[in-house]
Amino acid sequence: MHPFVDLASLVMPTISGTEATQLILRWFHFIAGITWIGLLYFFNLINVPFMKQVDAAAKPNIFQNLTLPALNWFRWSALVTVFIGFWYWGQFYVGADAERQGTTGLSTIGLFLLLWIGVWFILFMVIKKMTPSGYVLGTITAILTYAAGWLFVNRTPVGGDDIHVLAIGVGGGMGFIMLFNVWGIIWPNNKKIIKGTLAGTPPADAAALARQAFLASRTNFFLSVPLLFYMAISSHFASTVIFGK
Repeated sequence: MHPFVDLASLVMPTISGTEATQLILRWFHFIAGITWIGLLYFFNLINVPFMKQVDAAAKPNIFQNLTLPALNWFRWSALVTVFIGFWYWGQFYVGADAERQGTTGLSTIGLFLLLWIGVWFILFMVIKKMTPSGYVLGTITAILTYAAGWLFVNRTPVGGDDIHVLAIGVGGGMGFIMLFNVWGIIWPNNKKIIKGTLAGTPPADAAALARQAFLASRTNFFLSVPLLFYMAISSHFASTVIFGK
């Protein structure tokens, strides 16, 4: 103990219920996110090239004992990550800004949902109906996400001067696209292929289903990079990033 420390001045730190809730939500968001993105990278960097070299006779065992469990962790961790992140962002950032302005944050949340679900729906139709090359899909994705991000940053009704609202509104929007890719394309397509293979009756369109799932997964893989960037700058780069406003 330093001889000049006044013991009477030492006060135990306190934490409010709101602060505790924020801490718990962020912790679960981080854990689920690490699980989701880790499996996304596993599938794209390890599993895809590995499965190209596997004998047909070995695939049922791999599907049953590796792919299905991994996909289950993958899809549920994606849902938990996005659900908690959206809850946290809407309540503690958008909601807090709206309260200070004496209004509600529903307009900002509505704009967010309209933009990013709209982008995903277009990508969904492109992947399912056109099954384009990776370069074409990448170009379309880049244009749509840039446009949606620009519109959100420049047209958001509440929180337009809050880096947390803006950065997470862009990165989290990419997270929405990725989540819907998981539940709308990657999981259902792989489930049909895996269940059919295990039953001895692979679907006749297995190649098309696999290609669609691959494109959606690759889209998620590349979107994860700007997603993580925007999530990081919301807290660690806030003093210098103003999104060109």
